[in-house]
Amino acid sequence: METKNREKILAIAAGVCAGLWLFNLLVITPMTNAWHRRSAQIDSLRKAIAEGTMLLRRQDTVRGRWDYMRTNALSSNPTVAERQLFVAFDRWVGASGVTEGSFRPQLHETDDNYSTIECRADVTGTPEAVTQFLFDMEKDPIGVKLESCELTSRDDNGRQLALALDMSGLILPTPNP
Repeated sequence: METKNREKILAIAAGVCAGLWLFNLLVITPMTNAWHRRSAQIDSLRKAIAEGTMLLRRQDTVRGRWDYMRTNALSSNPTVAERQLFVAFDRWVGASGVTEGSFRPQLHETDDNYSTIECRADVTGTPEAVTQFLFDMEKDPIGVKLESCELTSRDDNGRQLALALDMSGLILPTPNP
């Protein structure tokens, strides 16, 4: 009789183990996974709220910068925008005393939110004139960004420099009423 009781106890223990395994497989594991997913989602939402709060605190600064960019962007008409960039380039050349070499603008439409005019230009002059040219370009409020520049000497003493620069002008679309 002892063997039958032992077999019953072993069968019950095996059934309990199988039941616990199934309970773990069907209930505990999915609940744990759902808990981890929700925890990750809560963390990402907390980060988004923190970023949003920071943006709200900086709202005046961000809006001011955006208004400045929108005000000083080039015209939404590509022809007028090229002309604005060329006039600004002539103003920088005239104010600094460098000699204009070339000016090659090219329109790049990126998406619906903005476009740029990429421009490759070359100027030559004394180190002081080239420095003044770069200063005038950077202080001008027009929406132009200096992407890269290459400075080379045109003589053995370094008194005559050649500046090749790549710049881009910002074109924002005209808002629809």
